[in-house]
Amino acid sequence: MGELVRLEEGTAPGVATIRLDRPPMNAISNQLTAELHAVVDGLASRDDIGAVVVWGGPKIFAAGADIKEFPNLKDKPEAVAFSRKLNDALLALENLPQITIAAVNGFALGGGCELCMATDFRVAGERATFGQPEVLLGISPGAGGTQRLSRLVGITKAKEMNYTGRQVKADGALAMGLVSAVHPDDDCYPKALELAAGYARGPKALRYIKRAMMEGLSLPLAEAVALEAEAFGDCFETEDRVTGIASFIEHGPGKAEFNRK
Repeated sequence: MGELVRLEEGTAPGVATIRLDRPPMNAISNQLTAELHAVVDGLASRDDIGAVVVWGGPKIFAAGADIKEFPNLKDKPEAVAFSRKLNDALLALENLPQITIAAVNGFALGGGCELCMATDFRVAGERATFGQPEVLLGISPGAGGTQRLSRLVGITKAKEMNYTGRQVKADGALAMGLVSAVHPDDDCYPKALELAAGYARGPKALRYIKRAMMEGLSLPLAEAVALEAEAFGDCFETEDRVTGIASFIEHGPGKAEFNRK
């Protein structure tokens, strides 16, 4: 168990929470990055976990990278290495086979915004705030802010946020598609757990669907649909496929109970 990032289980069947715990701002330091990566790597092989919530606590998600570490970056190679270390952790999170949900209370800025964008879904508290303010420091985002934001909200809105450092409140984030739901602050994490529990009850096919969608993003259509065909075939080697089809024939849609096998 890490000092700054811990894995919490037992809140809902098949659900785990990656809890950031570096008060007061959950600043993303080298140590936090390493611990996050270790927790994510441990989850990747967990068949008993179907969904993962990433949460920074009731007051703040993560206010960004630990700027106090930046003076230690003496030149371009050191800065690139710093960026790649966090990128590697976020790519590991993004590519988890489980469905992932960020529960965002308070600030998700810079690296914090990049962290939440590496999850499948983002649920925000009503006072949540999102942004990529790196330009105000005379630097650029270094962990996906110029890339994932464009994919989520479109290139024009992403340019505006990255070029100006403008922060976006929860309702604005919902309107632009950066988050999928906004709840009262106290309900943010419980609602994320509720959403995660629903996905955790789903079939093993969810893993194949996620894999096909994520890997297909960067492929030409012909290659992407070939990947989809492979995922379709993988589903026919699962017990869940037998359960789901039999349940549909006997009881109609939406009544199957799966075991993710």
